[in-house]
Amino acid sequence: MKIEVWSDFVCPFCYIGKRHLEEALAQFPNRDQVEVEFKSFELDPNSPKYSGESIHEVLAGKYRMSLEQAKQANQSVGQQAANVGLSYNFDTMKPTNTFDAHRLAKFAKEHGKETEVTEKLLHAYFTDGKNIGDYETLADIAAAAGLDSLEVLNVLQDQTSFANDVRIDESIAQQYGISGVPYFVINQKYAISGAQPIATFLGALQQVWQEESAAPVVLKDLSTESAEDATCTDGSCGIPEKK
Repeated sequence: MKIEVWSDFVCPFCYIGKRHLEEALAQFPNRDQVEVEFKSFELDPNSPKYSGESIHEVLAGKYRMSLEQAKQANQSVGQQAANVGLSYNFDTMKPTNTFDAHRLAKFAKEHGKETEVTEKLLHAYFTDGKNIGDYETLADIAAAAGLDSLEVLNVLQDQTSFANDVRIDESIAQQYGISGVPYFVINQKYAISGAQPIATFLGALQQVWQEESAAPVVLKDLSTESAEDATCTDGSCGIPEKK
């Protein structure tokens, strides 16, 4: 069984959804026969590098809400993260463009370190307050996962390196009609959108396993809720509609 996970490193629900999936896999009897592959998705491809603005300010401006409303929304998400053992430090987060982080993840995949680097990138952003748009920071993260930091710097400085790999993932996401993340595709047949409860993931794993020999079908959404709300309040982060 193969699970493809479209996510972004600055999406709070993506980290939560990742933990939910991991918890479900821990309870799944056939977990040793499940492959998880991460796919690139940029919530805002036009986002600038870290400018010094807080995540509260960025959220308020992006979704046209007050600073207090943004802080309350973040606090709510932080509590959901805490429920699965994650620590979100919103006051120190450094919102930034994630394209280079996705390129690093593709480099890591080529070297068998995709899982480790993906986890470290998420932890660096949400917990440690690292600027994951900075090359030196990305090289340090890669080194902590066992990769060569100098090689990583060379890859990042060549902005064409692994860029196509990222764009291919994003193109496939468009073909699937993915507008919000996290988004999980199982065996290219079934979909789960958003950071659904652990029970939803476990039920989906069991159902797909039982239907393993079924003929290919159009993506079937196994989520309990849709993930169309662009305000990151319903279990997923979506691309805001253009006004």
